[in-house]
Amino acid sequence: MLMSIPSPNSGSIDLGPITLRMYGFMIALGVIAAVWLMGKRFMSKGINPDHASGLAMWIVPAGIIGARVYHVITDWKRFEGNWDEAIQIWNGGLGILGGVLFGIGAAFLYCRKHDLDIKEVMDGVAPALALAQCIGRWGNYFNQELFGRPTNLPWGLEIGQRKRPIEYAAEDTFHPAFLYESLWNALVVFMLIKLGKTGRLSSGLLMVAYFAFYSIGRLWIEALRIDEASNLAGLRINIWVFTVVFIVSAVILFVGVRRNITPNQVVNSNAAE
Repeated sequence: MLMSIPSPNSGSIDLGPITLRMYGFMIALGVIAAVWLMGKRFMSKGINPDHASGLAMWIVPAGIIGARVYHVITDWKRFEGNWDEAIQIWNGGLGILGGVLFGIGAAFLYCRKHDLDIKEVMDGVAPALALAQCIGRWGNYFNQELFGRPTNLPWGLEIGQRKRPIEYAAEDTFHPAFLYESLWNALVVFMLIKLGKTGRLSSGLLMVAYFAFYSIGRLWIEALRIDEASNLAGLRINIWVFTVVFIVSAVILFVGVRRNITPNQVVNSNAAE
C-alpha cells in the first residue's frame, strides 16, 4: 500500500502516574462539544443555557449505561461465559441507540424537574448529540475497532494482527468504518441545524429527524462491518434495528411535516410555480 491510515500502537497515553484512555477521552471531548452547542441552541430558543450542563449531568451517565446495556444485549455471544467483561466499558463497546433512548428518558425527568418543554429541549439536543457522536467515534480509532471489510483504497485503515478477525489475518488495510460514521455524523449536524431553521418542523420533530438521518448512515456502515456480532436471518441485528428506526422516524416526520404545512403555505407554493 502506497497510502493508508496508520492505527495507534496503544489505546492509552501514559502521563506519569496517570494513564489516559483515549476511548474515554474522545467521549469526554464529544460531551464537552455537545454541551457547548446545546447551550448555544438553548439560548436561541429562550432557554437558560445553564441547563445544557445541568442536562448533561443527567444524560451522560444514563446514556453510557444505556449504550452499554444495548451493546451487551445485541452482542451477547461475545460476553457469554465472560459476563464480567460486560462492565469493562473502557475496552470499548457502546450501542448508541441504547444510549440515546436512556438519555431521552433522563432528559424527560430533568425537564419535569425544571419545568422545561421537553420538545423544545430535544430540538436543542438533537444536533448536539450528533456532534458528540462525530467526535466520540474517534475513540474507536484508538481501540482499533469499528472497521469494515478489507480495502485497497488510499484511506484504508491499518489494523494490527491481533485486532483482525481470524479469517482476515492476511489482510492489512480495512474500511475505516469509524471515520465514515464520524463524517456522516458531521453531515447530520449540518442538516439538522439547517432543517431547524426552515420552520417546517413542529417542536420536537428535529430529534425524530436525527433518528432518520443517523439510521441512513448507520445502515450502510453496518453493512461494511466484519466484527463479530449477533445475527438474525443472516443479517446483523443492528441492521434490522436501524431499519425499523428509520421507517418509524420517516413516517413520523412525513406526517409531522404534512400537518405543519398551513393552507397559506400551499397556496403560496402553487402561486410561485
